[in-house]
This record gives sequence, C-alpha cells and structure tokens, in this order.
Amino acid sequence: MESKNKKAPAKLHIRTGDTVKVISGNAKGETGVIKKVDIEKLRAVVEGVNMITKHVKPNAQTPQGSIEKREGAIHISNLMVVDPKTGEATKTGRKADDKGKLQRFSKKTGNIL
Repeated sequence: MESKNKKAPAKLHIRTGDTVKVISGNAKGETGVIKKVDIEKLRAVVEGVNMITKHVKPNAQTPQGSIEKREGAIHISNLMVVDPKTGEATKTGRKADDKGKLQRFSKKTGNIL
C-alpha cells in the first residue's frame, strides 16, 4: 500500500546528458555521459561504465537467446559532474539568474553548467 502523502523527488546534482566521473566503486575514475536517471531509486546509467552481463531469454529476434553486455545503474552519490570547460570533476551549486530561474554552476570555477 502506498501512502497518499508522497513527497516530490528532490532536485539532483546530475541530469541526463551530463558528463560525469565515477568517484567510488569498481568503476572509480571512469567518465561517461548519463543516459538515464532514476529519480526514485537515486541511480543513473552512465554510457560505457559499470558494464554487466545480462542473459536474455529466447524470443522472435533471437531464437537461441543471448548474453549481452550492458551498462548497470550507479548510485548518484558515486558520481560527480565534469565541468565542460576545464574537464575536471566539480561540486555543483544553484544560483538564480537575472530572470529568477535557478541555474547549476561549478563550485570550482563558477561557470554555469
């Protein structure tokens, strides 16, 4: 049973399309582009990082079935955004622009992300 008072998910420091660096775990030090973010589970799929082996059941396209390599999800606490101008991993902050809209910025350089 789900409760009626479900909170809206918090804003995250990463978004789909961001280049990120893995800072912890088996894939530590690798970089890649985020393909998908699962807000409820706080996990992200990063292109070419955390590869797992998936056994696929036989179907019409593959009557034999197959073993595929694909990206596994990584918890977002293990990811840091890479500043596109410097190429370094950086913490992010939010500040309002002249129209009052919140923009993400690099805490290392101050650049808007």
